[in-house]
Amino acid sequence: MAVPKSKVSKQRKHLRRASNYTLGAPSIVACPQCRKMHLSHRVCKFCGYYAGKQVVTVSDEKKKAAN
Repeated sequence: MAVPKSKVSKQRKHLRRASNYTLGAPSIVACPQCRKMHLSHRVCKFCGYYAGKQVVTVSDEKKKAAN
């Protein structure tokens, strides 16, 4: 069985483990209906469309605020 040759310090261990869990930037795409930017695979909060279908009705106040 493999045995470490020397002790790995806490700092070295934590530095190594910290690099594995970095988060990337969220992917933002343009909505095909209103051309506003929104998170991918989510309903557009400006027009309420997802995958070419209206899923959520957006009030007129939000539409005016978005423009």
